[in-house]
Amino acid sequence: MGLINYVTRVQFGFGELATLKDELALAGIHRPFVVTDKGVRALGIIDKMKQAMGKEPVGIYDETPGNPNEAAVRAATGLFKQTEADGIVAVGGGSALDLAKAVAILAAHGGALKTYALIEGGLDKITPETFPTIAIPTTSGTGSEVGRAAIVILDDGRKVGLLSPYLIPKAAIVDPDLTMSLPPMLTAATGMDAISHCIETYLAPSFNPPADGIALEGLRRSWASIRQATENPNDRQARANMAIAATMGAMAFQKGLGCVHSLSHALGGINPKLHHGTLNAVFMPAVVRFNRAAPTSIAENKYDHLANAMGLASSDDIETAITKMTAEIGLPTSLSQMGVSRDVFDHVITGALADHSHKTNPIDASAADYAAMLDASY
Repeated sequence: MGLINYVTRVQFGFGELATLKDELALAGIHRPFVVTDKGVRALGIIDKMKQAMGKEPVGIYDETPGNPNEAAVRAATGLFKQTEADGIVAVGGGSALDLAKAVAILAAHGGALKTYALIEGGLDKITPETFPTIAIPTTSGTGSEVGRAAIVILDDGRKVGLLSPYLIPKAAIVDPDLTMSLPPMLTAATGMDAISHCIETYLAPSFNPPADGIALEGLRRSWASIRQATENPNDRQARANMAIAATMGAMAFQKGLGCVHSLSHALGGINPKLHHGTLNAVFMPAVVRFNRAAPTSIAENKYDHLANAMGLASSDDIETAITKMTAEIGLPTSLSQMGVSRDVFDHVITGALADHSHKTNPIDASAADYAAMLDASY
């Protein structure tokens, strides 16, 4: 497989974990600290990683929660400092990768984590002093391995984005071998996350044809493979397509996301037990329908291009196809099926309006618009 050098170095392919030793050297990391979770560790992936490194890491933090939070960032940062590490290897799903990025910030800069949230003006406070990371995803969804953001729940309950070009990992090692043991429901949920990235970033209005091309190709691969990867987890080609599509979605979303993610971030902050990818799948039909009226969507025939990438006969079928696919791979298709109460809607709307993804939606959504999207998703 070839080396992709887009926003960062990406080693892609089966067995590419073996490149870790060389990537550590290129990143200037001599005392690596590992951030992961207990599930990944139990699968023996950390042992494979140690073998690829040719040495022991100076420390391992394996307490990453399902949604990274400020308390976990503080705990991991404390251990990082104790070990006198000089860089991080993040191994796991998006939660572990995002937690590692937050540790890279806090260990270098100190202070309260909210200081570095984009909505708190934190972009300029994240400097080149941020510790280097190498990202090794074990799921095919978030694309955090090539993203410039970390999504973290603060102590005050807000789910915020820490964004900076200095958060982009020095290298991503995307080895589909590491996703082969992913259970069907996680394959489905993380896969819909990747699909949401491709669709939403393509609809974002800013001018970025390279990102648009990457998003459409990522959508083509993921839409064609998600059912097969979920139903036949040993299908190597489907796993490879999902892995590269997840990476491509995040390469593209440097362009921006939209209301799917502003809603998911807000609701996920209220109830961290809700899976982000599943929330995205539930919100997508309503948001896609809402954005049909965007001038860029109409002028550039964006919905026709989405339909073509999804293999649909008509762009009118997109929302129905997303709901149908979500159900067929075993995920809930409504907030009510996820146990969400309407009582939280006002809090979700407030959070969505403040979220960084709100600003890059193709239509400026109002509180009433968000209420309608929530109703449609219920």
